[in-house]
Amino acid sequence: MRKFNIRKVLDGLTAGSSSASQQQQQQQHPAGTREPEIQETLQSEHFQLCKTVRHGFPYQPSALAFDPVQKILAVGTQTGALRLFGRPGVECYCQHDSGAAVIQLQFLINEGALVSALADDTLHLWNLRQKRPAILHSLKFCRERVTFCHLPFQSKWLYVGTERGNIHIVNVESFTLSGYVIMWNKAIELLFNISDNPMDEGKVEFKKYIYLLNAIHSVAWHHEGKQFICSHSDGTLTIWNVRSPAKPMQTITPHGKQLKDGKKPEPCKPILKVEFKTTRSGEPFIILSGGLSYDTVGRRPCLTVMHGKSTAVLEMDYSIVDFLTLCETPYPNDFQEPYAVVVLLEKDLVLIDLAQNGYPIFENPYPLSIHESPVTCCEYFAGCPGDLIPALYSVGARQKRQGYSKKEWPINGGNWGLGVQISNKCFFLVTLQVLYKLKTSKVFEKSRNKDDRPNTDIVDEDPYAIQIISWCPESRMLCIAGVSAHVIIYRFSKQEVITEVIPMLEVRLLYEINDVESPEGEQAPPLPTPVGGATPQPIPPQSHPSTSSSSSDGLRDNVPCLKVKNSPLKQSPGYQTELVIQLVWVGGEPPQQITSLAVNSSYGLVVFGNCNGIAMVDYLQKAVLLNLGTIELYGSNDPYRREPRSPRKSRQPSGGMLIVTSCMYGLSSLYSESVKKLQSSLSGLCDISEGTVVPEDRCKSPTSGSSSPHNSDDEQKMNNFIEKVKTKSRKFSKMVASDIDIKDNSFSRSRSSSVTSIDKESREAISALHFCETFTRKADSSPSPCLWVGTTLGTVLVIALNLPPGGEQRLLQPVIVSPSGTILRLKGAILRMAFLDTTGCLVPPAYESWREHNVPEEKDEKEKLKKRRPVSVSPSSSQEISENQYAVICSEKQAKVISLPTQNCAYKQNITETSFVLRGDIVALSNSICLACFCANGHIMTFSLPSLRPLLDVYYLPLTNMRIARTFCFTNNGQALYLVSPTEIQRLTYSQETCENLQEMLGELFTPVEAPEAPNRGFFKGLFGGGAQSLDREELFGESSSGKASRSLAQHIPGPGGIEGVKGAASGVVGELARARLALDERGQKLGDLEERTAAMLSSADSFSKHAHEVCLSNKYLNKIA
Repeated sequence: MRKFNIRKVLDGLTAGSSSASQQQQQQQHPAGTREPEIQETLQSEHFQLCKTVRHGFPYQPSALAFDPVQKILAVGTQTGALRLFGRPGVECYCQHDSGAAVIQLQFLINEGALVSALADDTLHLWNLRQKRPAILHSLKFCRERVTFCHLPFQSKWLYVGTERGNIHIVNVESFTLSGYVIMWNKAIELLFNISDNPMDEGKVEFKKYIYLLNAIHSVAWHHEGKQFICSHSDGTLTIWNVRSPAKPMQTITPHGKQLKDGKKPEPCKPILKVEFKTTRSGEPFIILSGGLSYDTVGRRPCLTVMHGKSTAVLEMDYSIVDFLTLCETPYPNDFQEPYAVVVLLEKDLVLIDLAQNGYPIFENPYPLSIHESPVTCCEYFAGCPGDLIPALYSVGARQKRQGYSKKEWPINGGNWGLGVQISNKCFFLVTLQVLYKLKTSKVFEKSRNKDDRPNTDIVDEDPYAIQIISWCPESRMLCIAGVSAHVIIYRFSKQEVITEVIPMLEVRLLYEINDVESPEGEQAPPLPTPVGGATPQPIPPQSHPSTSSSSSDGLRDNVPCLKVKNSPLKQSPGYQTELVIQLVWVGGEPPQQITSLAVNSSYGLVVFGNCNGIAMVDYLQKAVLLNLGTIELYGSNDPYRREPRSPRKSRQPSGGMLIVTSCMYGLSSLYSESVKKLQSSLSGLCDISEGTVVPEDRCKSPTSGSSSPHNSDDEQKMNNFIEKVKTKSRKFSKMVASDIDIKDNSFSRSRSSSVTSIDKESREAISALHFCETFTRKADSSPSPCLWVGTTLGTVLVIALNLPPGGEQRLLQPVIVSPSGTILRLKGAILRMAFLDTTGCLVPPAYESWREHNVPEEKDEKEKLKKRRPVSVSPSSSQEISENQYAVICSEKQAKVISLPTQNCAYKQNITETSFVLRGDIVALSNSICLACFCANGHIMTFSLPSLRPLLDVYYLPLTNMRIARTFCFTNNGQALYLVSPTEIQRLTYSQETCENLQEMLGELFTPVEAPEAPNRGFFKGLFGGGAQSLDREELFGESSSGKASRSLAQHIPGPGGIEGVKGAASGVVGELARARLALDERGQKLGDLEERTAAMLSSADSFSKHAHEVCLSNKYLNKIA
């Protein structure tokens, strides 16, 4: 029977509807203006959503376990997650469906299985012999609370301690309860530790001496089974002899002060855990956590290592959750020979080398330090240049601190996954490695006292937190926007430099508007073609922040939130500061946070915007090219009919400062002095005539000139105006802050085509920026450099760029910028913009290939000139002049494809009506392009380009917090990621081809390893009974002798592990062949063993036959004699 595919039916329906709309559009346009059709190759069967791997430190860890033979580490969390670690690159994430906290983990050593005990009194048996572990069995206790589990090495009987003090026995093979129970019925309270005697399997120890001593927290055996050690709540250790249990052999207080006159030491904090490990060549190791004296207030958590007469106290950065000692042998009745200690901290994993002096730590190869500084934003780049990763790794390797252990990382179990060939490219999707770290706070002064703290009234979080990242992988230019309204531009260099003065610019950006009236239509009329552009003069960078000015009432003015260092800065190889840009306070109002950022290495420009306006900076000449309010980008044809709340009575065609800058500066004083300042600054009022901007004085600089005098019409009106702007400015700032809070918490917005409230339209922020080479106006015959600007009201505007020639002229001549008006409007805030050529291929922004900027002085002049070679890689140069382009624009509500240069809407798609899009990206997949969106209602959607035909709509996860909204991002090749917890990154794929091959990419957790040889008992130990005493647990705990347990005591739940194992084994040809080969090898090995046994049996049979024949002959001979 043929398989019915519903997705193909849906594709046919959507294709039919899109073709019908295309026919309508063709009827509307004449034959000469029809858009060329692009053959689309992506279909719905190319998409499938699934998680790939999780990176980072396990959030809220609660349990730890280690398999000493397989060399696999397991970590459980309070959210029910399970993380497994092998050799670097071998990681696995699992999740318990109940979400209950993991209280304990227990490996079936060298068996490829793991038992997890949860806080909901459930035991789970995990199968680790498949790439995606799954639960084989579950056991739910109904009457008692599970508190502790213990599984002896090479035993199939699991001891389960309960809250009532009882010990139940579980058969791990069938995961059923035995009828054998050690019953105490609350006589000794709850059990928190169970261990068996290493030399006598018939003796089981648990918390027994509660009535004699202080509360016991943990127990550890000596390998000979004659002694054990206990840790207590008063900070003492007691060593006991099993033959004299009346009192302890020895009492130790590791951190207690020894008092005179034989008095007992002062009590200390509880010792939460102790381990007792022996060595052949010396004294045993006693390792413990806690036990510090009470007078050590504020001291960090410590791990104490006692070896012989030496005691080492190792301080940790976070609280200790658990620790385990790694030993050479898994047998408890042999010398342990410890070589390392794994310490699970609240936010870190530390491995201590016990074999070297000073106990250094191992360098952690896992990407567990993602949360070292709280993550605020993420960007995902795929298909980077081949020389980029080696370059980052080489400079990042120099950042590694010294003092690590020289030995290799001891947790090295499992095998790497196979690289999979997908679309002629090899991907390893399941690994993550930290290449390089950059601290952006190094360029700022650190506050030493309360008076010197940064002016960060606009935020409650870290003033250095990064909000936006803009990176050009080809040129390696990096630009970040911080929460304190600052932008830092970095350039990559392999040479170490010392910067005497950090280049810096300060920008004044604060605007207000009058009440507005929203238009009904979506298409806004374009501005007339501008007559000319602005030609600003380069502004030298400031060597230090400008002196803060304040009015008589204490208003801050011209003050940045952070203070840039004015001392020489040594910059190591890697990313080095090129320019620091800061928005300053204006008239007592703090700068608003930056909402969008873009950098272009070919143009040498960086642009950023916020809810007040937009600023463009030439980082090569260190000059501000553009500094406008958002409404001023519209010019005289603002569809909302807004007007600045600043006097614009007398305007001049050119020169001077912009109106709001002068008004905000005038707010610093309300007396005659303020009027005088205002009059002098008002002379710089200028009109934005036909999109022309003259902003050279908008950035405060030591070389900026003063404005010419200007006579006001009415001094009294000016004073009244100052008071009015001052009041409304503060009110506006509060309204913006409250609006941002509402967006962050509620995640619900409603947009209307007719909005008259100032609470909406007055806060039009810059939400998207995109540099490109395309058609700026309808009459253009060839593409040219420009900047596309998207706002939160759904408006898209274009700013034309006139770049000087390359080389030295680029550093001398200014860049001319001129706004060219509105292209179109969409519903919702603009999120992403991109461009396609006539073949449907993505047109990336122009870029300049990376070259070493810090050329040594001994190089000749030709080499120096090459460092700014005017070569920009742009796909538009390969196109014919007559060829058109498509602009793809995605907003919170809909997406549009605009044909250029005609600016006609070729395709349109309403993405969501009841929710809004959080992230939208134009990505490459299977040699084609598509639009990927993540909505606030948890849906992930993809659309074909340019027709915007729906291809995928899957409910993935609900938006539960701002962390997901701020970090979710798509990239090429069907990949995406987001911050699933404060310490973990979740990667996923929406590619069908990747999902099908994912099984081959995952690493193997279990590898067949022979168990180490058991310790030799020795002749005398076996003769005099000094060796280990074995116990037939099957006879004691089996059903034949102990019967069956009550069904009401625990419920057995079969797991899906078997089915998952079959799916995993059948998912890939390579995996199937590998398993078949492994099975064949095992079968051959078994046949070889059988052959050897058969030969041995034949030999013994021949020997027996000969002996029997000799006995028979001897009997005959004796009979004859008799």
